[in-house]
Amino acid sequence: MSAKNGESQRAREAFKKLLSTTKPLVEDRMKELFDARLKRRGRVSPEVKTVLEVARDLTLRGGKRFRAALLASTYFGAKPRGTADVAISGGVALEMLQSYLLVQDDWMDGDVERRGGPSAHVALAKRLGKGPLGSTQAGAVGAILASDLIWGLAIESLATANAPSDVRADALAELVSIHEDVAVGQVLDTLARKADTETLHDLKTGSYTVRGPLALGAILGGAPKKTVTALAGYASPLGVAFQLRDDLLGVFGTEEESGRPAGSDLMAGKNTSVLKVALPKLRGADKKAVDAVWKRRAPKAAVKRAIAAVEATGARDAVERRLATLCTEAETRAARLPLSAKSRDELIGASLAIRVGPGGREAR
Repeated sequence: MSAKNGESQRAREAFKKLLSTTKPLVEDRMKELFDARLKRRGRVSPEVKTVLEVARDLTLRGGKRFRAALLASTYFGAKPRGTADVAISGGVALEMLQSYLLVQDDWMDGDVERRGGPSAHVALAKRLGKGPLGSTQAGAVGAILASDLIWGLAIESLATANAPSDVRADALAELVSIHEDVAVGQVLDTLARKADTETLHDLKTGSYTVRGPLALGAILGGAPKKTVTALAGYASPLGVAFQLRDDLLGVFGTEEESGRPAGSDLMAGKNTSVLKVALPKLRGADKKAVDAVWKRRAPKAAVKRAIAAVEATGARDAVERRLATLCTEAETRAARLPLSAKSRDELIGASLAIRVGPGGREAR
């Protein structure tokens, strides 16, 4: 690890404090936006109200607000005397973007749970299923429309930020670029016959989880282009590491840790980095154990056997080694960023947080 023990602890605490400060402010603002929209649009029809309510519930149900925290770090890192209101406006835009993408991703992947509750298309199928479309189609249509409404709130939050008009324009251009990166990444993930795993991770996850939030914060803080470029260098390995951690959680994480059922990626049949390593190595009883849960809902005991079979291939260790290498690279780059010392500590702390997986297991 690039940071020494004392420095590591300071960085961990700095990022932890950043998250705990940013999270409630961002969630309060998101609640205000949804409440205002429900008051204005909810009266149009019961169905509009239902779609907005499901969008609000999913958005406000859980989430660490990691993206908003990264934005706040680089905003104040570039502009130490900036105003919290601008950072929160940008953070809300990112968290709304995240929610919008989750709604669509869950529908595309057929995931039935998210953040400890039903995914949006499942909730909407239940609530709108007695209408003219039938439950399955109503859930799908409602989810796409819910995501459209959430995306509108993301744009609104950034477009009305209390920043100079040229800064807002640059920030909105960055948000649109982030959105396009994710869409291209999703094409690779869902439609491409073959795609490089780390390119896919960089586009689909790195863009809106790390690189985009860092760039948006710096842009809102008036940082020069060379700072945004340096942040992209830090973001590149960290964005891939974030996705690798998510892939590990998708197999080995508990529902409390990931917001999804244990072994969710197995039951969804997702060909993630962990499973790309594991599947070709499975033999005999271990292969049968994974086949029994692949692309199907299965009893907990069967899922537990399949998870053990995946771990026995060495896939978990292999992905964790790659994750650790990426985090070390990110931490080294963070220490040299042209930002305030506080921001550098927070960004090193963000990488250290990604190193830690289920049960406090740290990738090395």
